[in-house]
Amino acid sequence: MKNFIVTGSFDKLGSRDLRLLQEAANFGKLLVFLWSDEIIFNKFGKKPNFPQEERKYFLDAVRYVDQTILIDENNSYDELPDVAGIQRDIWVLNETEDTSKKRFYAYENGIIYQVKRNSDLHGFPSYPVYDIHSQTKKVIVTGCFDWLHSGHVRFFEQTSQLGDLYVVVGHDENIRLLKGKGHPMFSQDERRYMVNSIKFVKQALISSGSGWMDAKPEIRKIKPDIYAVNEDGDKPNKRAFCEDHGIEYVVLKRTPAAGLPKRTSTNLRGF
Repeated sequence: MKNFIVTGSFDKLGSRDLRLLQEAANFGKLLVFLWSDEIIFNKFGKKPNFPQEERKYFLDAVRYVDQTILIDENNSYDELPDVAGIQRDIWVLNETEDTSKKRFYAYENGIIYQVKRNSDLHGFPSYPVYDIHSQTKKVIVTGCFDWLHSGHVRFFEQTSQLGDLYVVVGHDENIRLLKGKGHPMFSQDERRYMVNSIKFVKQALISSGSGWMDAKPEIRKIKPDIYAVNEDGDKPNKRAFCEDHGIEYVVLKRTPAAGLPKRTSTNLRGF
């Protein structure tokens, strides 16, 4: 199997980044060569928004990525480092990152150079619909997930340990109703795609109800064994609904992964 390699900072990892990773992973093993904080500082003259440990944690959780390799300041962002035991077969880039210097380097080193056009990365591909009638314990979580960050990934990681994880993403109209002007930043389809790209998630859906229990129709359809929330998402009506329907209600503390800072979408958005 060929190694497909993508390089970059992935500092504010968004849907376009994930689409590139997804396309690159379609035909082989995907390795991400992640720029260190020092490389980013040398290139842009400022520190990244998110430290390398956090960026690596996020990438390691992406279902398309087989391995993330941190590249230190002794390497150039215009080349593919020679990592022991790693065969550099195909270098995949977005057209905005394509340069003659990179092309020449790939040619000189016998590396296949593959450029993905922006038009190749449009849209948000759908995922298979899994059998919700399976006997495996099912866990459901709900939320806006408007700026997907490491805290969300950690929450998915924790809740997936309780069973198959289904995530219901709030639809646009309801998010505007609950949170006001400027919300959501990203469309429901884009938010669902982002959530579905995390390997801890069995399936992501878009809610069809309203209010704080906008996921009620989806909960009735999936029939979860557990409804999990973090401390911020703990609401009396959620507790009452679970009591009425025989669903275990689990409240988890908002704890980041080891060594990572605490994140909230509100702070990242700035409003």
